[in-house]
Parts: sequence; structure tokens; C-alpha cells
Amino acid sequence: MSKELIVESANNLKKALPLMMKYSVPTTPSNYALWYHYVAEKNLALKESMDHLLASSSICPPIQAESLYREHVSSPLEADTWEFRSTIEKMMTQLDQLVTDTHSDTNEFAQSFEKNVANISKVEEEGWSLDEVVGLLKTLEKDAKHMRSATQFFGNSLAMATKEIGNLKVQLAESRNAAMYDSLTGLFNRYAFDTELSAYLQADTKGLCLILCDIDHFKKFNDTWGHLLGDQVLKAVGRKINESMRDESTAYRFGGEEFVMLLPKTNIRIARHFAEAIRKKLEKLSLKDKRSGQVINSITASFGVVESKPNETITDFIARADEYLYKAKSLGRNRVLPI
Repeated sequence: MSKELIVESANNLKKALPLMMKYSVPTTPSNYALWYHYVAEKNLALKESMDHLLASSSICPPIQAESLYREHVSSPLEADTWEFRSTIEKMMTQLDQLVTDTHSDTNEFAQSFEKNVANISKVEEEGWSLDEVVGLLKTLEKDAKHMRSATQFFGNSLAMATKEIGNLKVQLAESRNAAMYDSLTGLFNRYAFDTELSAYLQADTKGLCLILCDIDHFKKFNDTWGHLLGDQVLKAVGRKINESMRDESTAYRFGGEEFVMLLPKTNIRIARHFAEAIRKKLEKLSLKDKRSGQVINSITASFGVVESKPNETITDFIARADEYLYKAKSLGRNRVLPI
């Protein structure tokens, strides 16, 4: 490494470390790499995305940071060994046993072959009969078939292992998204939400609002038109919510027909207006059942909005939003509380 590169690296680390402390970033290898590339300002797409993220919050949300790391920093071939350790270890154990068995078969064949070669020299010396010669040839043939079968099995097993490794690469690529995203709606999932909210609350950020949203009468969609249409409703609602997100807000699928949004640096009044705007957009949604041709235009949702309190736990924060959501349902649905 050249002296210039060493100096550049040291300067970048000096810039990155204070920022990581400022935004409550855990000192993990991936975070070091992300912030190193950010302060280096050579990846313009990364810098722009990070600037947007940091402008909206007093912390760096870990799931969104991980997403940026995967998109802009990590190598496409980088393997998540923790995700697939058990599968790889199992495969390696099988291959190790296979090599051991094949080695044992090879030794047995070598010993038998040496014995039979020694017997060949005795054919003329001792004047073996035709039956004895035929018996020797049959033994040679048997040993050869056994060895061919063993090596063929070994070759087939290696081919299967190669195929399995290929499958693991595909699964790994899929798991990177599955770990953070809901497969149906494409929004961040519950794991991502719990991780982000925990980071916000641990940093004791001011002005963090949470919006909990539940589709009204969702069971009716499934019971009346089937689960396939119910999935279409979830996708449409998720898409409309995601389209409504500003740079500083993030949407997640909370579970079932519930969605949740985090709005940092926002007060309860602005968050309530934000939820009301989404509620009105959902009212205008219209879906068509392909089987019956019937148009469904009665999609509504209820909302509970809260702003975080000092030293509040995750459970209490969500529970307050859920309480407002329950009241919105009991008052007739399709509304935002508090008013």
C-alpha cells in the first residue's frame, strides 16, 4: 500500500469515527466500511442517499444503513456465512466422509490388485489350471467394477455438491432481501421495524412519531373474494403508503393487514396530518376482481398516531398507538386518532 493511500485511509477514518458516534452507529465491520466510503465521497450515489437519510434523523437507522451497505459497498459475491453455516457445515461433513470412504475403497483395491498381480506371475511358474486362471480374471473384474462404482459415486456426489453450492448462492441473494423486506408488499418487514425503532428509542431521539394503520374489514375481502384478492388489497395499500413516504419517513408491514410508519423529527400534529393524507388516498383505491369482474372501491383504513416520550419502551410506544387505533375502529373506522 502506498504512503498516499495510507494517509488517505487514515484521514477518512478520522472523519468517519466522529460521525458514527454522532449518529449512534454501532462499530461493526459493515458500518465502518459504509461510513468510510461515505466520507471518501467517491461514490456519489451513496453520498446522496446517506445525506438524505442523515438529514431526516438524529441517528442513522440500522436497517436502512444495512440496505445502503448492501447496495453501494458490499461485493456482489460477498457471502453471509452466518445465514448458511449449518448447511455448509453439513455439506462439508458429507464430503469429508465421502473422501474418507473413497480413500478406503482405493486402499482395498490397491491391496487386492497387488495380490492379484503377484498371482499372475504364478500362473506360469506353478502351472495353474484353466479354472484357476478364470477365477483370477473374475477376481480382477470384480475389483475393477467395485472401484469403478466407488469413483463414479464420488464423481456424482461432487457434481451434486457443486449444484448445491450454486443453489446456496441463489438462496443467499434472496435471503439478503428476505431478511429486511416483506415479500408480498415489498415494504420493510417487522424485523426491520423492530430494529429501527429500537435504535431510535435507545438514542432517545426527540420528535419521533409512529403511525399504526389497519385495513378496515379486511377479513371481508378474504371471505367474499378469496385470499388472492386479499393479497392484492395488501399490495395496493402497501404501494399507496410507500408512495406517500417522504425522505425522512419509512413504512413497514407490521403484520397481517397492519402497517406502521416511523416519522423522525416530526411532531404529533404534522404526523396526524400525514396519516390523514394517507387515509384519503386509500379511500380512492379501486381494485377489480378478475374472476367476477366486480370492482372493489370500499378500501379504507384506521390510524393511531403517537409521538415518543422520554425513556419510553418499545412496547409502551406501540401500545399507545394501538390504543388509538382500537378507538378509531370502535368509533366507526376510516379515521385518524387522536383528532
